[in-house]
Amino acid sequence: MRFVVVTGMSGGGKRTAMKMLEDVGFYCVDNLPIKLIDRFVELFDTPGAEMEKVALGLDVRADQHFLEAETILERLRDSGYSYEILFMDADDRTLIKRYKESRRMHPLHDVSDISIEQGIAREREILAHLKSISDYVIDTSKLLTRDLKEEIDRIFVNNEDYNGLMVNIVSFGFKYGIPVDADLVFDVRFLPNPFYIDELKSLTGNDEAVRDFVMSYPISTEFLDKLVNLLTFLIPGYINEGKHQLVIGIGCTGGQHRSVTLANELYLKLKDAGSYGLTIMHRDTRK
Repeated sequence: MRFVVVTGMSGGGKRTAMKMLEDVGFYCVDNLPIKLIDRFVELFDTPGAEMEKVALGLDVRADQHFLEAETILERLRDSGYSYEILFMDADDRTLIKRYKESRRMHPLHDVSDISIEQGIAREREILAHLKSISDYVIDTSKLLTRDLKEEIDRIFVNNEDYNGLMVNIVSFGFKYGIPVDADLVFDVRFLPNPFYIDELKSLTGNDEAVRDFVMSYPISTEFLDKLVNLLTFLIPGYINEGKHQLVIGIGCTGGQHRSVTLANELYLKLKDAGSYGLTIMHRDTRK
């Protein structure tokens, strides 16, 4: 039996992940009473049990209950039961935004009168140990639903190696500011600018004509090759350090032509280059 414990920050995407696991054949149970966890595992791990893939969702509702859940999981492992832990996470700003959009209070508000920000901080403290021993950590701060589906399939369907790093490529315009969460920023304003070509001005780097114009110059292809080589060198170091999210900003003046083209080309180069997740976003193409 493959047994997966799905947990993480409230608002981090646990329920969505559970639905996706269910879609790929897992029998999913959420919010099971803590005291029934060991009985639940024993039931499905008996010879002749019909369920071969089981996922159990664990939420933070009250401190003492969750600490008890960790104790039970440790006891199960000591007894020879095998399981994997999938930890769903997101940065604080994203979590706060999701709470405000849904108009929901933080789960820990039920046990103490605290703000959303205080609840998130307290929850991180409670979950710190479990996160540190998790087999998979998925940061959903910048993930679209389809990106999360790809990650779930990569881990639990294709059984690919997983190191927990999500690389986010973001094109942007310097006139609108550098992305605040960018870890690496590359300025491509030195490349030939399609903005000054009348038939290309109203297009973006997502259009083939703009892409062909930008990449027709040797300096563009040379820069792309050097950038790929640099990132191929750097990314394993971030993985070894346990980093879960790397944001790579590619910027030009307006975020319409050159940055979009290079971001797309970089995405294609890195897409099959390693065992990490990869997403792309064009921040300023609609401005």
